[in-house]
Amino acid sequence: MTIRAVVRGVGHYLPARVVPNSEFEACVDTSDEWIRTRTGIERRHFAAEGETTSDLGAKAATAALADAGIGAADLDALILATSTADLTFPSAATMIQDKIGMTSGFAFDVQAVCAGFVFALANANALIQSGQARRVLVIGAETFSRILDFTDRTTCVLFGDGAGAVVLEAAEGDGTSADRGILAVDLHSDGRYRDILYVDGGVSTTGTAGHVRMLGNQVFRHAVEKLAETAHAALDKAGLTGADVDWIVPHQANLRIIAATAQRMQVPMERVVVTVQGHGNTSAASIPLALSVGKDRGQIREGDLVVTEAIGGGLSWGAVVLRW
Repeated sequence: MTIRAVVRGVGHYLPARVVPNSEFEACVDTSDEWIRTRTGIERRHFAAEGETTSDLGAKAATAALADAGIGAADLDALILATSTADLTFPSAATMIQDKIGMTSGFAFDVQAVCAGFVFALANANALIQSGQARRVLVIGAETFSRILDFTDRTTCVLFGDGAGAVVLEAAEGDGTSADRGILAVDLHSDGRYRDILYVDGGVSTTGTAGHVRMLGNQVFRHAVEKLAETAHAALDKAGLTGADVDWIVPHQANLRIIAATAQRMQVPMERVVVTVQGHGNTSAASIPLALSVGKDRGQIREGDLVVTEAIGGGLSWGAVVLRW
């Protein structure tokens, strides 16, 4: 008998304000065509004034709990992946814990930027497999609009706000790749590349939140190379290959990165869940958002083999293989 962390519910939330590409033409030298051609992004959502990361996360969490058919009292743990927490401390996870009425168990934040949700899934899986938790709510939530430099056209057009959540529950499996739940995890980071994607502010440096800075061409090169490698490594650990994959649910950073990674994995785009057109890059929220939307569309169904992969600042990157 093997204990698996099985997906019991998913949910997401997007702020009401929709920002089309054309809106950026007033502040930077860009156009709808330029953004679409280079990124595949058509629009994104921005949080309203006073709407925080924990607000977004709580709404996604509530949707995931409803989908799972359980209440906050049934949870043992809550893990939030974010780089844009409401405050320096306490964790935004504890704020969500309060907002959804979870008064027992424990909650904490994970920070691996755009790879954060993959790292959070890995943590949740470890908690379940070790017996420390039976049910874990894993959330990705971001308000990247608060750290964008709206004079920098290379970054401000890429990001959006949103949240997604997944309820994981312990279940018994046979220990084979036919089991439902998380089958394999592969994680990496390399701090030598921290300067190609970062925020130029922080508590112990500037005392300000700062803005996103990125060397896009270098990030693109690393992303295409490392995402395919980590996905294959995770599949190898599960004794599977690209041919077994029903759906790739990638970090939604850029349509060109998504397509290039799928090509390297020899998986057709018809088997890739793509939401970047309508959401932009929502950092740690992008994978759970795409999982929830993919389920709503009728793409992801019980028994499907799903590969999630992401890369973010650090650099940090990784993949999770799971059977839905």
